[in-house]
Amino acid sequence: MSRSAADPLDRHRFPIDEWRLVESSYSTDDLGASETCFAVGNGYLGMRGNPEEGRESYAHGTFINGFHETWPIHHAEEAYGFAQTGQTIVNVPDTKVLKLYVDDEPLLLADADLESYERSIDFAAGVLTRDLVWRTPAGKRVKVSSTRMVSFTERHLAIMTMEVTLLDGDAPVVISSQVLNRQDGKDEYHVKDAAMGSGFDPRKAQGFASRVLDPISTWAGDDRILMGYRCMNSEMTLGVGVDHTIVTDNPYVPMLSAENDYGKMVYRVDARAGQSIVVTKTVAYHTSKGVPARELVDRCVRTLDRVRRHGTELHHEEQKLWLDEFWANADVEIPGQPAVQQAVRWNLFQIAQASARAEQNGIPAKGVTGSGYEGHYFWDTEIYVLPFLTYTLPVMARNALRFRYQMLPSAQRRAAVLSQRGALFPWRTINGEEASAYYAAGTAQYHIDADISYALCRYVEATGDDEFMLREGVDILVETARMWADLGFWRSNGGETFNIHGVTGPDEYTTVVNNNLFTNVMAKDNLQKAADHVRRLRDLSPDGYAALADRLDLDEAEIEEWERAAAGMSIPFDENLGIHPQDDHFLDGEVWELAKTPEDHRPLLLHYHPLVIYRFQVLKQADVCMALFLQGDSFTQAEKRADFEYYDPITTGDSTLSAIVQSIIAAEVGYYEMAMNYFHAGLFVDLADLHDNASEGVHVASTGGVWAMLVHGFGGLRDHHGRVNLDPRLPTSWERLTFRLNLAGSRVRADLTSDELVLTLETGDPVTVRVRDEPVEVSGTIIVALADQGPRLQGALGTLPLISGRREDGSMITAGVPDPSLQDS
Repeated sequence: MSRSAADPLDRHRFPIDEWRLVESSYSTDDLGASETCFAVGNGYLGMRGNPEEGRESYAHGTFINGFHETWPIHHAEEAYGFAQTGQTIVNVPDTKVLKLYVDDEPLLLADADLESYERSIDFAAGVLTRDLVWRTPAGKRVKVSSTRMVSFTERHLAIMTMEVTLLDGDAPVVISSQVLNRQDGKDEYHVKDAAMGSGFDPRKAQGFASRVLDPISTWAGDDRILMGYRCMNSEMTLGVGVDHTIVTDNPYVPMLSAENDYGKMVYRVDARAGQSIVVTKTVAYHTSKGVPARELVDRCVRTLDRVRRHGTELHHEEQKLWLDEFWANADVEIPGQPAVQQAVRWNLFQIAQASARAEQNGIPAKGVTGSGYEGHYFWDTEIYVLPFLTYTLPVMARNALRFRYQMLPSAQRRAAVLSQRGALFPWRTINGEEASAYYAAGTAQYHIDADISYALCRYVEATGDDEFMLREGVDILVETARMWADLGFWRSNGGETFNIHGVTGPDEYTTVVNNNLFTNVMAKDNLQKAADHVRRLRDLSPDGYAALADRLDLDEAEIEEWERAAAGMSIPFDENLGIHPQDDHFLDGEVWELAKTPEDHRPLLLHYHPLVIYRFQVLKQADVCMALFLQGDSFTQAEKRADFEYYDPITTGDSTLSAIVQSIIAAEVGYYEMAMNYFHAGLFVDLADLHDNASEGVHVASTGGVWAMLVHGFGGLRDHHGRVNLDPRLPTSWERLTFRLNLAGSRVRADLTSDELVLTLETGDPVTVRVRDEPVEVSGTIIVALADQGPRLQGALGTLPLISGRREDGSMITAGVPDPSLQDS
């Protein structure tokens, strides 16, 4: 099969399976990317897809969300308010290793004579499986099957198995199960990078200069290994426990030992042909910010004891049941497009692996699949991941928002350092403190306050969770609104406007500017939503509002100040070009000619000094177009099209997030072919390693963006101010698109074809949605007929098509009317 942009994978090596990612032959050419793509995790614990034998690897990795070491940030030229403490996720002791020897010859995949090989990760079962037949140097054939699972239902648990069967001939077999703390003063990612000759890349984690984990306790006995550690600087603590069982009719001798950084259970087996050997390895990890390591070891003991009582099969069954429920809520189906379907499900499965059991923590940019971006949390969570969670698994969205609420005191302290009232959330962090050493593309991205508030309001409006808003969420809205009201200022120049200077928008190729459009539009929404929700809560719970006003020292005058600032917000617009400038002076720069930029000089950030890039009109990722998407009701269709046509040619797509928004807006304004091209670019970011950095971990925001492109882009979902509206635009090559939305506790299935949209209430009470702005009550199954979706643009946008529809009882749904302003656009 030939590769294409629509399916860039080598289908001989990675055959299509709609419910699995399958690798049919082993290769060392792309170890980093394959270790990422075959990683398993649950949002708390993650294990990279390293071979069981623990040999050749780009980067051995086991990560725990939020478990980090701290280190001083050394600025060449210090200044007041610079971030002082770096935070980096720790590669914890590796329990994945199961080494195999036959006739004392090790199985090494890179050199092994493999008669057959298949590795797969099953999206429905949540298990990584590998099956191979190895012909040893002595000519004996050995079947080796292994599994690896990180539990969704037991947050701290992982289960691994290895089954070995001699197919012909007897032989001595050794299986060495190991626990290895790879703390030798160097971070393995960067040892590997140096060996491979790769240079500076800010997207990768920085290495440690000295030991990170200090051994506290080590014990071995009763087929079990227990270890306790404490981080040298952050003083976070870790407990690791490993249990072993063996099932075989062959005679064997077990040998158990452990020391500070190394433990192993070795089974020496006199294996006979046809007599299987099955070793099961059960692992528990517990971490804390301050609980003694010995207590965490005790918790590991309790976790492992439960597995001993109930057996591992129960946990595999519970894993399947958990994923059944996940897919019932989250699946997106594209019949007739098996390659796309496989890739879509892989991406959605990654969101589960990054968020399901994050709970007390945020959702790292790489989930728990690698150390890229040092395990930090960014705006990615709120803008790209939470929309998916809000509409499919709202409990997880609530957990992520609660994490931001718990970070509020740190954000208030950070605002004070920057001479602002209210709260300023860190651009990148693990523990709540700002960890961005480069303020121009970090701290200056004040829009993170508005991003968090936007996600919060979207969650509450979609779920009706007023209790969360009253008890915790409103504090975020108030403190972020205070920051904006204090940061901005009033200017009279033919009219009074509220201005925000010295900030950076999502486009990191243009920094520290005045009136960045995205920032201002989002700040305007933040200010207005804060006022709206405070007043709404006053009506819902006068006593609760009184407590809130007392707790936050809030009065009516301040609320009115927010509304005035929102109404007067400066929204740049160039009458001559008919577009929204990205900021006050963006259009003054020279246009970067991307067509003349050599491919080997991309991404720009790795080949040009920031000052060179900052002088030009060139974008790392969509900025204005992001505003058009998130705050679409603030712009006309004609403005959206004009903005898209201006900015798309100067957008590099150097960020994996860019294609997502470009696809959504292209679909909205009528550039359907471009929408599909960008969709494929976003869909295969990691699976095809399109940005050459999948080795550092899954781009979790991009996986959330895949759902956004499908549901917001082709499904046409918009939810401004809590009004859910669908304006579908199915790609011509697709026969159907099906997705689900959780609305106020009810689940609605949307089935879209070229000529109709079928809405079905699957669970819960009836809900009302809009289809092309016309209200539709969904109480059973509603069929809405769709006229042609409009011209497929290379020219004018034209008018929006009318709709008509029928209910199950045959009654008609009145058609919507297009915006008259678009008639001549």
